[in-house]
Amino acid sequence: MSAIESFDVVVVGGGPAGATAAADLARSGVHVCLIDRAGRIKPCGGAIPPRLVKDFDIPQHLLVAHVKSARMVAPSELSVDMPIDGGYVGMVDREVFDEWLRERAAQAGAVRRTGTFEALERDADGTTVVWREGGDERRVRARAVIGADGARSKVARAARIPGADKIPCVYAYHEIVRSPAGEASGAFDGTRCDVYYQGKLSPDFYAWIFPHGETTSVGVGSARKGFSLRRSVDRLRASAALDGCETVRREGAPIPLKPLKRWDDGRDVVLAGDAAGVVAPASGEGIYYAMYTGRVAAEAVGAYLATGDAKALATARRTFQKAHGRVFTVLGLMQWFWYRSDRFRERFVLICRDPDVQRLTWQAYMNKELVRRDPMAHVRVFFKDLAHVFRLAAPPRGSDG
Repeated sequence: MSAIESFDVVVVGGGPAGATAAADLARSGVHVCLIDRAGRIKPCGGAIPPRLVKDFDIPQHLLVAHVKSARMVAPSELSVDMPIDGGYVGMVDREVFDEWLRERAAQAGAVRRTGTFEALERDADGTTVVWREGGDERRVRARAVIGADGARSKVARAARIPGADKIPCVYAYHEIVRSPAGEASGAFDGTRCDVYYQGKLSPDFYAWIFPHGETTSVGVGSARKGFSLRRSVDRLRASAALDGCETVRREGAPIPLKPLKRWDDGRDVVLAGDAAGVVAPASGEGIYYAMYTGRVAAEAVGAYLATGDAKALATARRTFQKAHGRVFTVLGLMQWFWYRSDRFRERFVLICRDPDVQRLTWQAYMNKELVRRDPMAHVRVFFKDLAHVFRLAAPPRGSDG
């Protein structure tokens, strides 16, 4: 019987969170194994802000499109364009982007394995990670484990991290289609992201059309049981004249709505990315936050390996909360309030016409922090929000507000 291979750290899940953690640890000289399922692509609009490109050294060739504006579409079909003043949002194809991140981790020294996580086995000598490759069961030893295996993580449940089995999720589904010929075709614009706040497309979230250059993501999210995501995407494709475009692939997955209150097991496991519940409320943005949590999880594990103190693992969540907890709280309140009905969605889109709202929104998104340099703009937005909440601002003719 052959000896079980041993590593300092095993990272389960090779998406942006796991690949980033593996790359960072490998660069620091840690012996890392990265285990990832083959052929898995998460449904995702693929938007990444300039802050991500800068912080994680993403080369320009991975950006398949440069988005210059967003269009918000209300239940009444009122649309509001939000141009990005002097900047852009990069768009990536997750199939290509995620593999590039995994390969970068391998080039840094991480050992790649392909398979599906099965279990954690504990004994007096430490922890064994069990996974399955095809029909064969495999094992590796680890001093520490990073669970980056997506929403409702099997690693989190195996480690008995509180709340991991009950994390609330939105179910997302999208279809990657061939983009219409030309930069703009009818309602489609290859330099603009369209976001639909319409109950007929999603009763509690939103639908989207995000260009990826030669292809486009058309998708929807909802936590409502029984709501047909596929029929909603069919409806959206027909209304945007994309129903005749070739469908390249279809993907669906749960997306967590709220970060877990604890990311570690107090022993040798810490979570990152969707496994930790880190997807921005209201927007559903996850790539930047996944990579950020992969980095802070790697730092926490590095400290644990150096000191042997399992309390170091808890620093991953504390670091995240200090940097982004306030933004998540604000976005969570926005989603709870504005997505509750078409009447409120209509008013939400109306608010997006305001120049202060547009400027503060883009600055916060691009830089990944709340804007504090212009306090009077926040005051103006606050009172305008109140006007819409209490119906002092009239909705456009034809809306149900």
